[in-house]
Amino acid sequence: MGMGIIKITNAKQKLNKKGSLGANKDFPKKGHFAVYVGEMQKRFVIPLSTLNHPLFRDLLHWAEEEFGFDNSEGGLKIPCNVDYFEGLVSLISSS
Repeated sequence: MGMGIIKITNAKQKLNKKGSLGANKDFPKKGHFAVYVGEMQKRFVIPLSTLNHPLFRDLLHWAEEEFGFDNSEGGLKIPCNVDYFEGLVSLISSS
């Protein structure tokens, strides 16, 4: 029974080294999520704690009205320009 656990652990470590489990750059690190902003869909990875801020919630409501929550194209889209989004995230992180 113990050998099976060791083999699984070793397999996970090998996969991690190859970038197949969480180490992949396409996945945000733990405690973060990705959003796509602006016409060019610039990708931002921001802390989950940002979701608690009222200004970000307002932005999510705006995104819902603009795009809905159909995720067929992948990712959460935010319908504002990049400069506005960067300013908002900076304001939220400083508070």
